[in-house]
Amino acid sequence: MKAADLRDLAAEELGAKERDLADQLFRMRIQKSMGQLDAPDKMRTVRRDLARVKTVLRQKRNG
Repeated sequence: MKAADLRDLAAEELGAKERDLADQLFRMRIQKSMGQLDAPDKMRTVRRDLARVKTVLRQKRNG
């Protein structure tokens, strides 16, 4: 997911995407603690995507 693609989305869509990614990360953390996580490298991409969404959302709200 690229920041340029995120900038095209509305604030409501970004908020929904933020909630979705946060929920996905939460579920992955639980799976990791139980030893059931299939792709540990996916946590990294989800974390980074969540940070990108939060950054773009903050930029839209402040500027």
